[in-house]
Amino acid sequence: MAFKRIGIIYHPLNKAAHSLARKLAEFLDSGGVPAWLCSAWEGDELKGQIPGTDLILTTGGDGTILRAAQAVVAQSTPITGINLGKLGFMAELSADEAIARLPALLAGEGWIDERAMLEAELSTAGKETETFYALNDMVVARGVVARIIYVETSINDQSLTTYKADGVIVATATGSTGYSLSAGGPVLKPQASEFLLVPILPHLSPAYSLVLEPEAVVRLRVSTTHQATLSVDGHINRPLSSNDTIRVRHGQKRIRFLRVRPETSFYSTLEQRLKGNR
Repeated sequence: MAFKRIGIIYHPLNKAAHSLARKLAEFLDSGGVPAWLCSAWEGDELKGQIPGTDLILTTGGDGTILRAAQAVVAQSTPITGINLGKLGFMAELSADEAIARLPALLAGEGWIDERAMLEAELSTAGKETETFYALNDMVVARGVVARIIYVETSINDQSLTTYKADGVIVATATGSTGYSLSAGGPVLKPQASEFLLVPILPHLSPAYSLVLEPEAVVRLRVSTTHQATLSVDGHINRPLSSNDTIRVRHGQKRIRFLRVRPETSFYSTLEQRLKGNR
């Protein structure tokens, strides 16, 4: 695998992340590999840089990787995460070993780890349908007013229930160790194609979570006297009103991570990873 151009996406509020990004760019340039840098928060600029880029390095935490995933989704450019955050569950390298491990990546010694994504269509009366992609999760939740919302839920056009809750999470296997886990959902192996439906603090409505087959289609219709919110991977947010509908399915697009560590058992390292220990 030959890399002709590499992008480095950094967390803009983390000085160490920006500093490491510059060091990586200097290292790559000295080896004859052109590199560009961009803040993870500059979504439109990022998407414009991706065509013609063979690899993305991220310096930050899992949030930086999620933003990078949004930028590369149309191109399937592989990502290698370098952790400077608190958890770094999706990251591959620590900051201390990044430059030492980079030659192995450039030499083609890595392997590809593919992850499923969700695709959601938001339908609002009088507006064009919006489409979103998520590596972690789609969350329909109450807004600033601390009152429950009603979420009429069906799976494959068959009615399931109306959740009376703070919200509902639809999560990928990758996202099963995030917000979904905090809400009581199960953990799936990250490469699994199944996805999850998890209510958030339900009140007198079903409290169990569901593991859905990859072909399932979830329909969520919101009913509330106050504003609700659709949150995509924790950083794309859209206001929701009564009768707004979100249709979520397993997306055809996938995210590819380029890794250099040996592929070890996910389950044997799960506890350490959840505690932020690499």
